[in-house]
Amino acid sequence: MKLKPLFNRVLIEAVSDEAKATKSGIVLPDSAEKKKQSKGIVVAVGDGRLSEKGELQPMSVKIGDKVLFKEPWSDESKIEDNGKKLFLVEEEDILATIIEN
Repeated sequence: MKLKPLFNRVLIEAVSDEAKATKSGIVLPDSAEKKKQSKGIVVAVGDGRLSEKGELQPMSVKIGDKVLFKEPWSDESKIEDNGKKLFLVEEEDILATIIEN
């Protein structure tokens, strides 16, 4: 499935965190921690938001960026495609880009 987000929306493929182990060796799955944000990779972006003057403001993220984003509370923004977990969010829901050294 190919999707092109409209305006200031971004399509993000969720990246699951690996299970974490405690010092005593107990493995905690990522679902054990209730997070309000998730990590993902940007797979598609819209053209941007229109300003009050009607000018197009470009997006601050691009395809391939690794991001930290607020996971939508409703299922309307969640998409399953060939076993991949995708989210369609607004640019404002992206909290940060992840820069790896």
